[in-house]
Amino acid sequence: MLIIEVTNSREVVRQRIGSLGERLIGRVVDPEAQVEKALIQELETAFREFGIEARIVSVQGPQLIGRQQLELPIQVREDREVRLNES
Repeated sequence: MLIIEVTNSREVVRQRIGSLGERLIGRVVDPEAQVEKALIQELETAFREFGIEARIVSVQGPQLIGRQQLELPIQVREDREVRLNES
């Protein structure tokens, strides 16, 4: 199992929407959700190309505490199954 924590989502969204939209970050735009959605799309494409079936789940709540501990209160934002043979 992989856990990927995106640590610069605000900066990524800021680069994508420019200085005018920067004021919306945190009010209208949820930078973590936006970056995770784009990342899930890229992962899904890469997984299909490699023949990997997976379940990718975007959740809100977990936090890494140092290198030894993970807190897991979660709220699922997106859940996607990657299948090779879709009917």
